[in-house]
Amino acid sequence: DGGVPSPQGKRSKRSPVPQSFEDAHTQRVIANVRERQRTQSLNDAFAELRKIIPTLPSDKLSKIQTLKLAARYIDFLYQVLQSDELDHKIASCNYLAHERLSYAFSVWRMEGAWSMSASH
Repeated sequence: DGGVPSPQGKRSKRSPVPQSFEDAHTQRVIANVRERQRTQSLNDAFAELRKIIPTLPSDKLSKIQTLKLAARYIDFLYQVLQSDELDHKIASCNYLAHERLSYAFSVWRMEGAWSMSASH
């Protein structure tokens, strides 16, 4: 309730500030605009993330699925780096390296590593 905490840890009640209907309406409109902008920004960020992580043609990912898949992809990339299986000649070509990793990640997902742990 926006009051100041008292020494006992409870908030004191402030007397409501008289506000005209127009002022309250204007504040609500501004808050709605801010929320729409925040939501659009979040949706844009998820769209960018979906462009980066390799997906299967059948994927229609929710936001939580996108985050989980991104985390799995990061873990997969970490494992690839740790195992040093990436050919250094191919790694010098970013496009080929990305295609190879995308393919490997898709295979990794289809082999069950994704489906077995997707519910976690």
